[in-house]
Amino acid sequence: MFKTLDLENISTGEAQHFLQHAIAPRPIALASTVDAVGNVNLSPFSFFNLFSITPPVVVFSPSSRLRDNTSKHTLENLQEVPEVVINIVTYDMVQQVSLSSCEYPKGVNEFDKAGFTQISSEKIRPPRVKESPVQMECRVLEIRPMGTQGGAGNLVIAEILMLHVNSLVLDENGSIDQQKLSLTARLGGNWYARITPENLFQVKKPSREIGIGIDSLPPAIRDSNILTGNHLARLANVSEIPSIDPSFHDEKLTQIFQYYAIDPDELERELHLHAGSLLDEEKTNEAWQVLLATAQA
Repeated sequence: MFKTLDLENISTGEAQHFLQHAIAPRPIALASTVDAVGNVNLSPFSFFNLFSITPPVVVFSPSSRLRDNTSKHTLENLQEVPEVVINIVTYDMVQQVSLSSCEYPKGVNEFDKAGFTQISSEKIRPPRVKESPVQMECRVLEIRPMGTQGGAGNLVIAEILMLHVNSLVLDENGSIDQQKLSLTARLGGNWYARITPENLFQVKKPSREIGIGIDSLPPAIRDSNILTGNHLARLANVSEIPSIDPSFHDEKLTQIFQYYAIDPDELERELHLHAGSLLDEEKTNEAWQVLLATAQA
C-alpha cells in the first residue's frame, strides 16, 4: 500500500513536509554573503549540493518565504554582489548554524549573533567561517528563479574558486579523511543526521569490467528467500560467475553439511544464511564459494 499524492492538489506546506522528509539527508551550505555596502549575512541552506567538477560548481537555493513570498537576505545580497562562501557544516557547529537561521533584520551580522569567527577570503569579498573545516570561495555564475509563489526556489549556480580545508580533517596523505569530518545533514522538520565513524560504510564501485547483473545469477541464488537485494547486488558485481575453488575451506560450511545434508531445503537455507553473513562482512569471494557448494550438494 502506498499513500499517493498529486502535488498539484495538495498545499505547499504538505508538499514541503513530504519532500523534505523523503529527500534526505541533505548537506548544509552555510552561506556567507555581503551586500553592496559591505554588510555581512550568514545563513544555512539545505537545498544544496555539488553538480560539476570541471568546472567545480555547487548549487544551492534560497527559496522565497512560504508565509509572505518575500526574498531572503542571502538572495538580495547575491543579486548585488555575486560572490559567496559555502562553509560546510559539522556536528560541533550545528546549534550555532541553527541560530544563524533566525530572521534577523537586514544589516544584522549573523556571525555575531551565532558566535562564529569571520576570517577574510582571498579572492572574494564575503568572509569565511573559521569554525567550518571546509570553506569554498565561490563566484556566482547564474541565479535561476524557479517560480513566483511562496516557497519557490532560486537556484544559485556558483563556481568554486578556492577551497580551504582544515588540516585537522586531513589524513597522512593530505586528503580529506571522511571519518574526521563529522558532517551534519538536514532531514525533515527538526531532524538532522550526524555522520560518525560508526555509521559510515563503504560500497565497492562497479569495476571497469561490467558486472553480470542480478538477472544473470543462477535462479537458486536470484530467487532466494534469504538473500536480500543488497546481497544479490554484491554477488552480481563480478565480471563472471567464479569457479569452484577446491582449496576453499570454511569451518561453518563443513558444519552446515554435517547437520543439514539430509534435508535439501534446510541445507540451502543454511548455506544462504551463511553466505548472507559473509556478504555483510564484505567477503564476496567467500560467499560465492559457499553458494557454489550448493551445486555440489
